Amino acid sequence: MLTADELHRRGVAAINDGRIVRARGLLETALERSAEDDILARVEASLAYITADQGSPVAAIELCRRALDRAGITAETRGVVEGQHALLLMRQGEVAGALGAFGSAIECLRAVPDELAKVFINRGGVHLQVGNTQAAASDFEVAVEQFGLAGDDFNAAKAKHNLGYASLLSGDLVGALTAMSDAYVVIAPVSPVLRAICEQDRAEALLAAGLVDEGVELLESAARAYGVRRLRRRQAEAELALARRMQWRDPVRAGAWARAAAGRFSRLGADSWRARADAVALAVAGSRRPVAPETLASLATELEAQGFGWASIDVRLHGVRMLLADHPDHPDHPDRADAEMPPSRRTQHGPLETRLLDHDVHAELAAAKGRSAAALRHLRTGLSDLHAWQSSFGSLDLQTGVAGLGVRLAARGLALAVESAKAEVLFEWSERARMLASRVQPVRAPEDQQIVADLTELREMAAEGGRRDPERETELRQRIRERAWQQRGSGEVADPVTLDELRDALDEGTALVAYVVAADQLVALVVTDADATWVDLGARSVLDGMLGGLLPDLDVAASDLPDAMAGFVRTALADRLAALASLLVTPVLDAVGGRQVVLTPSGVLAGVPWTLLPGFVGRPVTVAQSATSWLARRTTPLRLATAGFVAGPRVARAEDEVVAAAKEWKDARVLTGADATAAAVSELAASVDVLHVAAHGRHAAENAMFTGLQLADGSWFGYDIDQLRQVPDVVVLSACEVGRSTVRWGDELIGMATAWLHAGARCVVASAAAVNDRAAYDVLVAVHQQLAAGVEPATALAAAVPAVAAGTAPVPLVCFG
Repeated sequence: MLTADELHRRGVAAINDGRIVRARGLLETALERSAEDDILARVEASLAYITADQGSPVAAIELCRRALDRAGITAETRGVVEGQHALLLMRQGEVAGALGAFGSAIECLRAVPDELAKVFINRGGVHLQVGNTQAAASDFEVAVEQFGLAGDDFNAAKAKHNLGYASLLSGDLVGALTAMSDAYVVIAPVSPVLRAICEQDRAEALLAAGLVDEGVELLESAARAYGVRRLRRRQAEAELALARRMQWRDPVRAGAWARAAAGRFSRLGADSWRARADAVALAVAGSRRPVAPETLASLATELEAQGFGWASIDVRLHGVRMLLADHPDHPDHPDRADAEMPPSRRTQHGPLETRLLDHDVHAELAAAKGRSAAALRHLRTGLSDLHAWQSSFGSLDLQTGVAGLGVRLAARGLALAVESAKAEVLFEWSERARMLASRVQPVRAPEDQQIVADLTELREMAAEGGRRDPERETELRQRIRERAWQQRGSGEVADPVTLDELRDALDEGTALVAYVVAADQLVALVVTDADATWVDLGARSVLDGMLGGLLPDLDVAASDLPDAMAGFVRTALADRLAALASLLVTPVLDAVGGRQVVLTPSGVLAGVPWTLLPGFVGRPVTVAQSATSWLARRTTPLRLATAGFVAGPRVARAEDEVVAAAKEWKDARVLTGADATAAAVSELAASVDVLHVAAHGRHAAENAMFTGLQLADGSWFGYDIDQLRQVPDVVVLSACEVGRSTVRWGDELIGMATAWLHAGARCVVASAAAVNDRAAYDVLVAVHQQLAAGVEPATALAAAVPAVAAGTAPVPLVCFG
């Protein structure tokens, strides 16, 4: 017969494995087989953990108190039970009581590293709940150290995971993802419940990074895993995390999650957590209909009393926003709202999302008072806060993802700028409000051998004839992506160029056209060395109607079609492009004159084939991420001394194209057939000024950094670009789709062209749509005749790209840079 001590040991192991029903049976049997207070107290403490997880927190706390009342327990056992008691109080939101119990536990366990570490890891959780991330990180670091001393690698990994979560809440997203990834490989395989816990916290990090689809999928999976095992408390926590992170992106679903979580917490008697869920539910509801001010005030007071100061401030800020939305024509409504604003000194050290909300509400309040300059000042400060955080990431994937947190501030800034009718204000906000990642100073990280190895394996599996293993491919893609996330950023952000600085930098032959797409309005600002001209282009709805289906039309027109059908399809496309030009191009031509143009379009215009629009055909056109980034790239002379060419497999005329184009250069290097491998192309790319790749391409919308060019041994990805020791100044991609970009929340673009520019390329010639092989041959050979003679890419492309006509396939190549 097993002893009570052995039953307890097995029960704890079952808890760690997520086998809760099995654990309860073992622990209850242990209680029947012992009369020793010390053993009974430890068993009751473990049983309390299960009881709380299964939805009876009051009974669980009573079990701990009964254990503590036993007379014959050692100091070590008292410390263990106090630690469990404190954990349960924490989960009920009784912060002061929990901290007191943890303090008592620490004093009892000074000489017992493994048990002491458990107390520190749990006390760190209390500090996290009340927003004291510094104290939490300190406790988790001690826990990692103490578990290490005890030789407990598993719990050391749990402490490291929690340290990652503290990093997330303090804004160190790179540190969070690194710590969580390291811990995941140790913790997740142990049980489905532990995997769900890991994935829940990782999902919050992904959502904070703007990686919405991945984060929501992980959190919903975690919530389902908890629900199947009837772990209602954890299920509610996952639902609350979903609601909190998604309230701006998807308020309807966020409201449903928040209400579900509040109901579960209420049934569990976890009033402090119920209040936090209520706060999110009311914030979401208030965005659609007013909530009574007294309801919000009561909830804010409740949260403040429970130690959740930042949540309380969020509720008060949402209350101010609701007051501003309620009866906006009433003469004293801004003053009523102003009286409810929390003091700014309280928010300046808060979480980033609270600071951004504070700046946005201050801006809305200032605008309601007619103080547009003050409103723009608040928005400017908020976006600068976001930029500072964004610059901590070296990964383009993360830089573009987190920009979505500033979308409300950017949209409000653009609306105020358009309303101002001032050219200098519109230009400033056309630079501030979009493509934020283009102003972060990039870092060239050393080659990561793990990423290189994983990319190689992924290529081999996906190559023709390779051994396909979808599960392994998914694992590799995730590992590559997460490894890239761990690269630290420069911490440096370029200040946006001013209108006067831009005018001074422009020569008399160049005009910059900034296209601003606001919520319901389309505006262009044409800037030359002499002037800035504001051009109203009409309603946003007209543009949206014209853009729908444009890329599929371009793809069809590029196909090898029978003559009769080709004439019909291409004539229809020419008519469509002419209509688009009448909206976007014709109105700006008077101000542009005969100049070459640099365009800074909003993300919604990412797929426009600018070189094919009447008015721009035959004119040098460069599509820039921003005026700031375009000027920065012009600080050094363009390198056009050496060139390299690559032909991928199964592309009609690819080899003919690169061989013919290479003849325009002296000593050009050419890779074709079996020689055109990923390793060879990477070596070539790092050693030439101009790189030309003719290959099949595919834009990966679900993760644009996996957009690939098909080479002899598989795809060459956007992630491969990050591993180059040096990049060419000019990249020519004669491949379908690879000029296409995914537009992320916040008007950020990411794709292969963006990856090249982020890595340091000056110019990328690529197409967002399909390119006809025969037409591309003629155009690109002509382009290289010009490039080899020292002509800039936009000028060379303008001379080579013909207008769309019935008898010729369109060549929608665009010069990005």
